[in-house]
Amino acid sequence: MSGKPSVYAHETPEWPNFHWDTSTFATELADIHFRRGALITAMASLGFDIRQETVLSVLVQDVTKSSEIEGEHLDVAQVRSSIARRLGMDVAGLPPAARRVEGVVEMLLDATGHFDAPLDAERLYGWHTALFPGGRSNLRRIIVGAWRDDHEGPMMVLSGPLHRQRVHFEAPAAERLPREMERFLTWFGTARLDPVVKAAVAHLWFVTIHPFDDGNGRIARAITDLALARADGTDQRFYSMSAQIERERKAYYEVLEATQRGGVDITAWIVWFLNQLQAALTSAEGVLEMVHHKQGFWDAHRDIQLNGRQIKVLNKVLDGLNSKLRSSKYAALAGCSKPTAVRDLNDLVDKGILRVDPGAGGRSTSYLLTWLAVGPQETRTPHGCDG
Repeated sequence: MSGKPSVYAHETPEWPNFHWDTSTFATELADIHFRRGALITAMASLGFDIRQETVLSVLVQDVTKSSEIEGEHLDVAQVRSSIARRLGMDVAGLPPAARRVEGVVEMLLDATGHFDAPLDAERLYGWHTALFPGGRSNLRRIIVGAWRDDHEGPMMVLSGPLHRQRVHFEAPAAERLPREMERFLTWFGTARLDPVVKAAVAHLWFVTIHPFDDGNGRIARAITDLALARADGTDQRFYSMSAQIERERKAYYEVLEATQRGGVDITAWIVWFLNQLQAALTSAEGVLEMVHHKQGFWDAHRDIQLNGRQIKVLNKVLDGLNSKLRSSKYAALAGCSKPTAVRDLNDLVDKGILRVDPGAGGRSTSYLLTWLAVGPQETRTPHGCDG
């Protein structure tokens, strides 16, 4: 093996007395607080059903993307089914969730749904047990619901072929874990600092201790969600840090490694974390704009009688259908015959909801929404069905 530095941050005398230069990110942090507040206020103004659907979508992203960061791909429909059932939403047509999916969902909903409850060792043990209900990680038996014991050697993060693996990180020895986790959990429960900065520090600190045989990254991100929920003062999640981290997965591991190989000045890590939070908020604002657009459309057409197929397809269009809306596409989305699709589409044109795309005709006839949305500068933009 190669690549191990002479010392890791957790081996320095200063550990774990982290410090950072607040002036480096003060302006960005203030902007984040403003944007978070505005987003929460805007979401609160939505109708209950739309708000619940938005929360469901964010939680599905959080669960699936946090697992994907670790190379595990969960069935999205099963994740949606598990979360919807726990939120008391309709699960008709959704498949039952596998045991491992239920465990990941249970952990995240406990973290965000009970964000104000104390974080202690027993709670973390419960999360770990939920992640690995069979006591195995893939085919390997692991210690579940307790700190690792390093019986197979030091806990390392490795890459590369077996004959020349690179060591990215080596965690503190198992004998240090009771003391390390006691310090971390005491700090998490009592430290008074900006709540968003606290989320960043907690993520780094926990994943550096690496107290479990497996699942440390997912649990670190659950702790991050818990800390951000505390910062927001709500259990309803409208943005997903895990989804953003998954988009920047390579950079995520690079900045973690660089920080863990450095000292206890973690300014660079906090700056990176805040940048990702900004990006997550931007994504959420885009979703909010689409949700407002969708709600405005239905408010404008509440008195027009439509059948279930038409409502279903129009919702797909409003969600950003990424192909042209033609009769064949309509039939596939609505689960109906092509003649029925043509009748439905003609009816929507007659009612003024759709118009024929003037750039296409004959067999390639496609349709556009006629509804005009008022934008932030009071400009009116037609909403197309071309995605």
